[in-house]
Amino acid sequence: MRRKTLDALLATGGLMLAVVLLVAGGLLVWAHSFVSDQVKTQLSQQQIFFPPKGEATADPKIGPYINQYAGQQLVNGAQARAFADHYIAVHLNESGGGLTYAQLSAKSRANPNDAELAASVQTAFRGETLRGLLLNAYAFDTMGKLALYSGIAAFIGAGVLLLMSLLGFLHLYRVDPEEDVLVSHARHPAVVTA
Repeated sequence: MRRKTLDALLATGGLMLAVVLLVAGGLLVWAHSFVSDQVKTQLSQQQIFFPPKGEATADPKIGPYINQYAGQQLVNGAQARAFADHYIAVHLNESGGGLTYAQLSAKSRANPNDAELAASVQTAFRGETLRGLLLNAYAFDTMGKLALYSGIAAFIGAGVLLLMSLLGFLHLYRVDPEEDVLVSHARHPAVVTA
């Protein structure tokens, strides 16, 4: 194969791959923007606010995780995770005696006349539902960040490929048109020295 042909193929292939990476990078950055906006919009509409520092956050299972957000509105994934895992979960554990919704529900079905237990089931259901929704917001926020980082990596990769393709095209014009890439030994006999 001629060296010029190989250079042209590699440079053109690199250029096409760079275009693909540019498109992918643009889509990934758009995905990040869309997901972040949706998470913020949906969480803002819920009007959830962190409690101020004080009695509500005095518990060592709560305070160290949510005091940094004291009094703020919950609007992003990190805040959603802190609220779900270190505020709601702690209170659910206390109110349900350490039992999950499924465990409380099973006990309630076994004791259908226990109104207090039925109320605990409803509290656990509501709390675990809200907790799950907040953790979904956290997951989507994390995916949005990963999309942003992937988009940046795609742009960097596209830049490297564009540079390499440019260098390949420059090299294409400097190569002897008759030069081969792999020269077999049959075409160039070995030189014997005495």
